[in-house]
Amino acid sequence: MYYGFIKTACASPELKVADCTFNANQIIEEAKNAAKKGASIIVFPELCITGYTCGDLFFQQTLQKASENQLKEICSKTSKLNSLIFVGLPVPQAEGIYNCAAAIFKGKLLALFAKSYLPNYGEFYERRHFTPFQQNMETKLISFAGFDSVPFGTDILIQDKNNSALTIACELCEDLWVPVPPSSRHVLAGATVIVNLSAGNEVIGKADYRRNLVKSHSARSLCAYVYANAGKDESTQDMIFAGHNLIAENGTLLAQSTLFSNQTIFADVDVERLCQERRKTTSFGFSANNNTFNKKYTTIQIEFAEPKTYDFSRYVDAHPFVPSKLDERTQRCLEVIQLQSRGLAKRLRHINCQSAVIGLSGGLDSTLALLITCTAFDIVGIDRSKITAITMPCFGTTDRTYNNACTLAKECGATLKEIPIADVVRQHFKDIGQDEGKHDITYENCQARERTQVLMDYANKTNGIVIGTGDLSELALGWCTYNGDHMSMYGVNSSVPKTLVRYLVEWYANQAEENGNQKLSHNLKDILDTPVSPELLPPENGKISQVTEDLVGPYEIHDFYLYYLLRFGFSPAKIYFLAQKSELNYSNEILLKWLKNFYRRFFSQQFKRSCMPDGAKVGTVNLSPRGDWRMPSDAQATSWLEEVETLK
Repeated sequence: MYYGFIKTACASPELKVADCTFNANQIIEEAKNAAKKGASIIVFPELCITGYTCGDLFFQQTLQKASENQLKEICSKTSKLNSLIFVGLPVPQAEGIYNCAAAIFKGKLLALFAKSYLPNYGEFYERRHFTPFQQNMETKLISFAGFDSVPFGTDILIQDKNNSALTIACELCEDLWVPVPPSSRHVLAGATVIVNLSAGNEVIGKADYRRNLVKSHSARSLCAYVYANAGKDESTQDMIFAGHNLIAENGTLLAQSTLFSNQTIFADVDVERLCQERRKTTSFGFSANNNTFNKKYTTIQIEFAEPKTYDFSRYVDAHPFVPSKLDERTQRCLEVIQLQSRGLAKRLRHINCQSAVIGLSGGLDSTLALLITCTAFDIVGIDRSKITAITMPCFGTTDRTYNNACTLAKECGATLKEIPIADVVRQHFKDIGQDEGKHDITYENCQARERTQVLMDYANKTNGIVIGTGDLSELALGWCTYNGDHMSMYGVNSSVPKTLVRYLVEWYANQAEENGNQKLSHNLKDILDTPVSPELLPPENGKISQVTEDLVGPYEIHDFYLYYLLRFGFSPAKIYFLAQKSELNYSNEILLKWLKNFYRRFFSQQFKRSCMPDGAKVGTVNLSPRGDWRMPSDAQATSWLEEVETLK
């Protein structure tokens, strides 16, 4: 494996019904092609050596013998491949014929997986030809295709000797479509990858149903699901087959074929990610340890050779918090806004609050906080004039942000109040002996804390609450003043990353334009175009002099790092690898520079997160000490930073 990834493939090669020699040759050729492209697991359709649609020919000893002989050929002619190959064929035994998947590795027949659930309804009549392998039956050893002591059954696991996290199990077609598929117990026994050899025909709407079934089952089972389906060359006497191949991982479709294309698909399955998900989802571990199936498994160990190179082809989203497709992004914005505003509405109702106070700077975060508060007030039925938007100009305030803040408050229907703080801050400088000409951290934080004091006291005066504006990205980096903008009475943006904040404000701008409020739309778009800044240093020639991303790094990089750190607990090396493979348009040098800065700040600033205000979780990750993230404030970043150093 490479950074926990294993390349998988599904193939539906050309086929001639009942021509085992032709079919085997196609399988061998396709296996070699897939192996050349780096596939370590290659899955072919159900009964692919004979064809699924042989009907009563399955009873013919000639067909049975031909398929067994061609299995030998496949084993022999793929012996030099570093790939685990699954092919389907009938396996006759004294009591009947079994519909099986043969697992082959380096010329050896490892196991025969027998199908448990045989469809015998509608256009299917498998029970006419095959015997089901029932749950009360145990795996046994048989001789087949010139191999002795071959495990034959369903409860069989194939495990990578060098990495036990890669554990593969198998089921066939209809096994997936029953209420409790065999793969449900396979994953509880440790399987992280399930392969399915299938021969599902096509009827109207079935492709969507199949796709959803594979995705949902991979999500429920926290596994990768590799589904190879019979292709267009099966008999069309009564059914049509389309070779709909699918590879899914924990609910996400990684690859699928075009119908009727005989297309081989590939996907890089992240086994490490699956294991991390299972470890974090403790109910999965409880289910595994409380397994009521109590089945004894046969485990076969194999050893994949380390690849000299790895052709990584998996799509890595550069902005994991923000969907790339417009319709999905719009839907995400709607959901997040609903969650944010409903969370605040509940708090307002609970404390019987009739007013709110927001520090409005003309920047993105406070803009979103005001828009969400307006939505929450609409939900609760409180007039928006009860929202007091306070602008507090000081040394770093520019005309652009000041005017944008004033316009925004007016267009939203909030009450605007201006409270200049320069004189008060100067008095505070005098009290503590701070030189106003020394633009250090004290110079900046005195302004931030004065603003928070104004907000808190004004909220007391109006019997309201202070709405926090800081976002998830700022909390991760500690880019906030302790007991300054760090503090509020409810933080509506606390689980919204900076990269998503921008799109939420853009959504409001588009809504305003559609509703005919061109002034608000123009105002929001200008705020979107304004550089992100705390505006705590004097402007230069009337323009913002303190650009946040010049100081802490691009937020799109940090949000990328934050997602994989919190969501999956990946190592710095793997996160850096994924960043390189994404469409983040930065050099390796820049990515490493900010990776080091990210870990340094993330660890050193935990003390701010340990006492952060309430704020509802709206995304998959959060930094609340009462929710997703519990970490000692004095934990050391040494091991993470040492690993970053090795990447240079």
